[in-house]
Amino acid sequence: MSNHEIKDRFRGFLPVVIDVETAGFNQKTDALLEMAASILRMDENGDMYIHETLEFLIKPFEGANLEKAALDFTGIDPFAPGRQDIPESEAINQMFAKVRKELKSVGCKRAILVGHNAAFDHGFLNAAIERADIKRNPFHPFSSFDTASLAGLVFGQTVLAKACEAASIPFSNSEAHSAKYDTEKTAELFCEMVNRLKRLGGWPLVENAEEESMEAIFHSGK
Repeated sequence: MSNHEIKDRFRGFLPVVIDVETAGFNQKTDALLEMAASILRMDENGDMYIHETLEFLIKPFEGANLEKAALDFTGIDPFAPGRQDIPESEAINQMFAKVRKELKSVGCKRAILVGHNAAFDHGFLNAAIERADIKRNPFHPFSSFDTASLAGLVFGQTVLAKACEAASIPFSNSEAHSAKYDTEKTAELFCEMVNRLKRLGGWPLVENAEEESMEAIFHSGK
């Protein structure tokens, strides 16, 4: 068995990257139109990678508000002929089933949402869970990892496209604003930041790291 296990990396939490595309900014009134989730794994060297990405096209819930400006921005037509969308309750239940299976497989206690400006995605997900009256939520109800904040720390960039550019991750503005594309780019960015920290010696944490560092400096003659 590998010495590197994802259950040990984030205090028993499994990071799942989520992006939503919506018909506005109000999680209570505006439609959830697309959702994607990237499930992450850790290889035998302790590096994070995307294992699987789930994508859902979602029917606007009954009475949902559809802001024209939001639809123009994303380019999503919720009533396009042949659009293979499903109710948000079905999408969430399908995603949760996959997440629960992964939790059991890797020995994690709970999932934690990773998002770029995570409060937005978390708010819309929680509002949809409430509308669907779903009781068994595998995600932490309010904690999340925000890649906008992390990228600001690591790369000095908070916009997803700019952060990806700084991390040497290809990014296409023409493909952006679909849930699947943005989720996978956010997942790539998160994995790069976690893996970069490991490469720099920041994980796993070493006991007495400060003392060892000072001893190394002393012996180097600096």
